[in-house]
Amino acid sequence: MNLPVKAVGQVQRQVQLPLSKAVEIALKSMRVRLGRSILTLITIVMAMAFLTQVWLSNRFGPVIRTALLAKAHLAVHEPVADNGRLVWLISLSLLVCLVGISNAMLMSVMERFREIGTMKCLGALDSFILKLFLLESIFLGVAGTVCGIVLGVALAAAMMVVRYSTAAWSLIPWGGVPWVCLAALGIGTAITAAAAMYPAWKAARMEPIAAMRVEV
Repeated sequence: MNLPVKAVGQVQRQVQLPLSKAVEIALKSMRVRLGRSILTLITIVMAMAFLTQVWLSNRFGPVIRTALLAKAHLAVHEPVADNGRLVWLISLSLLVCLVGISNAMLMSVMERFREIGTMKCLGALDSFILKLFLLESIFLGVAGTVCGIVLGVALAAAMMVVRYSTAAWSLIPWGGVPWVCLAALGIGTAITAAAAMYPAWKAARMEPIAAMRVEV
């Protein structure tokens, strides 16, 4: 009986791991590298807290000032919108977010080149490695952004109380806060994923031997 003989050197079909497995490995990796994950998380929290605080302070300030003047029966003059200053502050806060988060994610990926080389030697596909690091960055980005937003809202409210006294608390326009928080959440998650994209892609494209030789 003749059995089919496979050609020598024939490449077998590579197994594609499901997304759930990538999520499981990403979460496990974050737990194993808890110290680096916490440092990255703190960087994201501080960057997003700064952005949220600047954004909300520029929304709260004029409203509270006008309301306090009206309560004191003083002439209320429509404040001249300083759009240039607002744009500059928002741009600066976004730059701080981008630089801080990019640096944290770059270091997080680059120090794991040996781990990437080992995974590739074991047969991991480039797409799987890229997916793995992007999932980790998204998890850290969402968690850090949410914590940063909460901290930023608290800081903005505290600044209004310090600047205008405790009477400012009841005058804070909370109605617009959810929209600012949603925008900040999208920005933080997008920046984190984008910051991890290049180093993760570069690592995924490295030859296994070259990746394992990298000295971090």
